[in-house]
Amino acid sequence: MLAAGLTPKPTWADVGSPAFLSAAAISDGSYVLCGLNANLQVRFQVPLPARGHAAASHPIRPEAVAFAHRPGTFAVVIDCLTGAQKAILHAPKGRHFYGHGVFSADGGLLFTTENDFDAGQGRIGVWDASNGYQRVDEWRSGGIGPHDIKRLPNTDTLVVANGGIDTHPDTGRTKLNIATMAPNLSYIEDGKQLEVARLEPTLRKSSIRHLAVNHNGSVAFGMQWQGDIPAPALVGVHKRGVDIHLMRAGPNQTRAMRGYIGSVAFSKDGKTIAATSPRGGLLQIFETINQELIASVPIADVSGVSMLNDTFVASSGGGILINLADNSNANLAQSNFAWDNHLVSLQM
Repeated sequence: MLAAGLTPKPTWADVGSPAFLSAAAISDGSYVLCGLNANLQVRFQVPLPARGHAAASHPIRPEAVAFAHRPGTFAVVIDCLTGAQKAILHAPKGRHFYGHGVFSADGGLLFTTENDFDAGQGRIGVWDASNGYQRVDEWRSGGIGPHDIKRLPNTDTLVVANGGIDTHPDTGRTKLNIATMAPNLSYIEDGKQLEVARLEPTLRKSSIRHLAVNHNGSVAFGMQWQGDIPAPALVGVHKRGVDIHLMRAGPNQTRAMRGYIGSVAFSKDGKTIAATSPRGGLLQIFETINQELIASVPIADVSGVSMLNDTFVASSGGGILINLADNSNANLAQSNFAWDNHLVSLQM
């Protein structure tokens, strides 16, 4: 018993210290979740029952929750050391997942974004990761259509991207409330809404979808424009207690993103934000101090983006993995994987 008690518990180092997680499709038509190292090499891959979207990495043990491509009704808990499925999460009746989740700081709880589609309201599912991922609670998300969810550093305060778009399985992915959209960022802790940040009324058709959190608690967000005129802006930043600030770009540069941001990421120092558009085939980089566009990199079908030390890395549906050294010189590596929407960083 003493020997068993002294046996070290596995960590991410035991699976090759991966830097990123990403869902992918492979050549035989099946789907996998992969761990990638800092050199963008695949260190492990485990099968998924269907197409994945994003993943949540446990903060301590080598365990990941892979979410179905939204709107999906399952999530798979994977032991990345053995490849075994530890549990399968099923959305409760009348709900579906939005493809994202995040763990509490100690890894004891998992939080998932969900749609209560009959009520037309967003929910946050709460799952006990220490007890077989039993569902133990649910909270209001603070809006409609919660998509991405992150945790502010060194806290259990959650920030939720409420995209504002109501959908229902009976009508597929038809958007039911464009005329009354009200996207927001909602800050939640222990089920209580601490703060809500809203876009000004002229931007209410900017669906807030994807998030990145900086070490100082700043939140970058990417939007998907639902209006009939060109999008006024697609990337913004917020910090609790202050107003939302939008990143500026010229009309042609904004239009080139085709109204759609697939992922966002902060640089390590927080001075720049990268945003991808698979529809536009572009990765744009903004400076946060002046809030202006400073670089654009054409990459076909680019979507996943994350930070790696002092630079950004990105992935594409065409199988390309890119290290953007100095925000300019792209080092390309072609793979046999068709990478899905997100490149999830394991840098804690």
